[in-house]
Amino acid sequence: MQKGSVNKAVLVGHLGADPESRFTPSGVAVTTFNMATNESLKNNERQYENRTEWHRVVLFGKAAETANEYMKKGQLAYVEGRIRTRSWEDKEGMTRYTTEILGDRFTMLGRKSENQNPAPADAGGDDDDLSL
Repeated sequence: MQKGSVNKAVLVGHLGADPESRFTPSGVAVTTFNMATNESLKNNERQYENRTEWHRVVLFGKAAETANEYMKKGQLAYVEGRIRTRSWEDKEGMTRYTTEILGDRFTMLGRKSENQNPAPADAGGDDDDLSL
């Protein structure tokens, strides 16, 4: 890491859909989901307006497997990670960009009845790092 440089994202929000999971050619689990965060701001008329921001979250390894198994649409979750923007070329030859949160940790939040296992999970490391 470059001295004086920080790339950290912390989100608390709801999943917009069930997570989607796949495996890399080398067998590493990858799970993605969209997460909505909300804020209320006063407009010029001093009325509150709600704004929703959508974030694409990517998890790898054991955390990806855990998220795919336990997380569902509407689930409230806490995610820590870093921001990454990547590009690719689509079928028409156009360059496309996406910005994602590469999750290092996540915790399922909510009441126990909504969530059977609200323990945190690390996106990397040994299986011993998972608290499930």
